[in-house]
Amino acid sequence: MRKGWMYILKCSDDTYYTGSTNNLLRRLAQHQSGEGANYTRKRLPVQLIYFEEYDRVDRAFYREKQVQKWSQAKKEALMDQNLELVHILAVCQNESHYRRERFSFALEKDLPTDE
Repeated sequence: MRKGWMYILKCSDDTYYTGSTNNLLRRLAQHQSGEGANYTRKRLPVQLIYFEEYDRVDRAFYREKQVQKWSQAKKEALMDQNLELVHILAVCQNESHYRRERFSFALEKDLPTDE
């Protein structure tokens, strides 16, 4: 199986595009010429700002799908090699997440009892 790369491009509107390929230089040239993804075609020029090399292209594709779901802040932490911040940003921040304390213990005293 061929090598693969997961890469992040910075677009002209300061957004990020995450992709994967088995030929990084060719793929970057495609993006720059407007023959790449529809997303980057509308945001030229693009700049390669991060990549990871894998021994198999399917592993790069898996990593691409993982990173695509990340917030811009988490992608920037990855690019800065700040793995501690990547870990912190991985924790769900939704108000309904089970790790967040949504209810005060004071409310428990108002719950009905079996008396």
